[in-house]
Amino acid sequence: MDAKRIIKKVAVLGSGVMGSRIACHFANVGVQVLLLDIVPKDAPPADKKVRNKIVNDALDFTLKSNPSPIYLKSFAKRITTGNFEDDMPKIADCDWVIEVVVERLDIKQQVFETVEKYRKPGTLITSNTSGIPIHLMAEGRSDDFKKHFCGSHFFNPPRYLKLLEIIPTKDTLASVVDFLMEYGAKYLGKTTVLAKDTPAFIGNRIGVFSIMSVLHYVEQTGMTVEEVDKLTGPVIGHPKSATFRTNDVVGLDTMVHVANGLYKNAPGDEARELFKVPEFVDGMVKNNWLGSKTGQGFYKKEKGEGGNQFYALDLKTLEYKPSQKVKFASLETTKAVDNLRDRLKILVSAKDKAGDFYRATFYQLFAYASNRIPEIADELYKIDAATNAGFGWELGPFEKWDALGLEDTVKAMEAAGHKPAQWVYDMLTAGAKSFYKVEDGKRLYYDIPSKSYKIIPGTEGLILLNNIRETNTVWKNSDTTITDIGDGILNLEFHTKMNTIGGEVIEGINKAITLAEASYRGLVISNEGANFSAGANVGMIFMMAVEQEFDELNMVIKAFQNTMMRIRYSSVPVVIAPHQMALGGGCEMCLHADKVVAHAELYMGLVEFGVGLIPGGGGTKEFALRLSDELQEGDVELNNFRDRFLTIGQAKVSTSAYEAFEFGYLKKGRDVVVVSRERLLAEAKQQCLQMANEGYVQPIPRGDIRVLGKQALGLGYVGANSMYSGNYISEHDVKISQKLAYVLSGGDLSQPSMVSEEYLLGLEREAFLSLCTEKKTLERIQSILTGGKVLRN
Repeated sequence: MDAKRIIKKVAVLGSGVMGSRIACHFANVGVQVLLLDIVPKDAPPADKKVRNKIVNDALDFTLKSNPSPIYLKSFAKRITTGNFEDDMPKIADCDWVIEVVVERLDIKQQVFETVEKYRKPGTLITSNTSGIPIHLMAEGRSDDFKKHFCGSHFFNPPRYLKLLEIIPTKDTLASVVDFLMEYGAKYLGKTTVLAKDTPAFIGNRIGVFSIMSVLHYVEQTGMTVEEVDKLTGPVIGHPKSATFRTNDVVGLDTMVHVANGLYKNAPGDEARELFKVPEFVDGMVKNNWLGSKTGQGFYKKEKGEGGNQFYALDLKTLEYKPSQKVKFASLETTKAVDNLRDRLKILVSAKDKAGDFYRATFYQLFAYASNRIPEIADELYKIDAATNAGFGWELGPFEKWDALGLEDTVKAMEAAGHKPAQWVYDMLTAGAKSFYKVEDGKRLYYDIPSKSYKIIPGTEGLILLNNIRETNTVWKNSDTTITDIGDGILNLEFHTKMNTIGGEVIEGINKAITLAEASYRGLVISNEGANFSAGANVGMIFMMAVEQEFDELNMVIKAFQNTMMRIRYSSVPVVIAPHQMALGGGCEMCLHADKVVAHAELYMGLVEFGVGLIPGGGGTKEFALRLSDELQEGDVELNNFRDRFLTIGQAKVSTSAYEAFEFGYLKKGRDVVVVSRERLLAEAKQQCLQMANEGYVQPIPRGDIRVLGKQALGLGYVGANSMYSGNYISEHDVKISQKLAYVLSGGDLSQPSMVSEEYLLGLEREAFLSLCTEKKTLERIQSILTGGKVLRN
């Protein structure tokens, strides 16, 4: 990466759906943004408010959208708005100019002509086009412009979808390409994929082919919308929105636009006819049934007396019918198969309708992807990286193919009439049996020209547990694995369903600390699951409470608390690296770490209130301790108490790691945020190593925690009762709130006092156990376990 180039300010030209969201994501990572758009027709020259109406309205709409495009509302202050006529000269102060105007070549060329008048030489200039040839946009521009110009295709929404395609022209400097590839990965948290200037580039070329292949299969076989979405969702490692719901969210017009563009601009594509949209899609477009944006698409929702009623489109009649739940025998047999690769083998070999669907669509996809090399990419890993990051697939085409067995699948494809490209046969002849393999902890891909395996570029400095688990495992039980990640640092991962915390996980944590204290320098707790941890195993708590095994339950809670305290007071540094969900016990674990290295997409919270409990694994104690550290005399300390009380009482969950700081789950000045998910473990290890190198000193248990006693207890009681009087909370909520206030205030003490952590843990455990005896708490837990719904009884 060009060490001299620093991105301090970015200009985004165009504030539509993509432009404003790209602006927000740059603001997310601390960059100042200049967001510009056109001036409304007939706007008076002196009225800045009117002249900036389009850009300001677009940004306001974006900031109110859900899910939010920005990590923290205050980050929006990093965005300055303006218009093309008055403010274009300001781009001279920007390090990178990103064009995101309407998808018309003539308009883009007009914008670039204006940009060239003000842009300083050497400034990066890119286009976010999803399909217009990059080289055409640079025609007529100066040499300096051409050298620093390329495509930078973000996927929508830019905060959440990881793909960023970098598309250079023949004139783009190699140093510019290298910089953008690394900057996108390291600072924007993207999977950056170097793409060729071909129709729809890589992600949409393969992803839209896959969608169109499914649509045509449905047209031929008469499968229903619900059946296809059941088969193309999480069961095969795709998002919950599957095929048709994804089209509704993205917009049917967008998919049709890309498909039509491919049909027109890829005349040599052997599968070109598949990009013709089926008749039922034409009918939907004519009816303006484009999905969420028009209120109906493949699905629609109507409000009725009994609540919302969901309908699915009958693709034969184009009539809506009540949405039906569907089942397939093959899917039922794979419910207990957690490993996706193992599950795919079972599904593709199934003899029912589902098996037929998978064989037809997978084999067609595999053949198509193989034929796109070297047209759209020289290396096969780029195709997998683009589909996974752009469409949320867990495994790309070649990864799925590997999972099914390369050689056997080629034979099955031939029999089904989907013969792959010649290079696949050459690869097998050369003795290669898979597209990928792992050696020395690094993932390698098969390089076609050299007929050898090479490390995937950009992954050299990453630590990926899937690559080292087999060779570096130090200890494991059924739910956890302890891995040596080098330089005297261990990593503990757990791999239960949703990474919930039960007895085996508690055993794993204690074992990891014991091993680290005896023979290593530090411990990281992280994993590569979809979520860091959804919290304690409430099913186990429920069963013990129902059976009234309260002595055993007390021991379980005490063991959990003791384990959290071991994390806090170990003789080696313990760093925790959470991502996505870190709820309940997962959050409590982080509260007790020496340092948290959090992924920016972190949904963290103490959510026990929702199941009729208070945090019982040291979470309530820890909030009391943190409250003590920030307390001052007078009203301020009561305000702080109220804030902590409400954070737990309202089961607040952060919408990003930055909001977790605001809620008090993360500590400013101690914990750090990493935008790149792939770099999370490497950064956590580095932080742990740094603490060890600086001479980590084992902390001393706290006996100086200042609690407010009756002064705060009364505030908690009054607050709960007033909420109950206003019908905001139930009678049972009042009881839980009183228990929470009792622990946070240190009990029924007549005056502010100093107490120990053990004292607070005792209060916390007592309150937790007493709530487990309540019928309404058990009803709440049962509601979560059986239906996943929070019951407010």
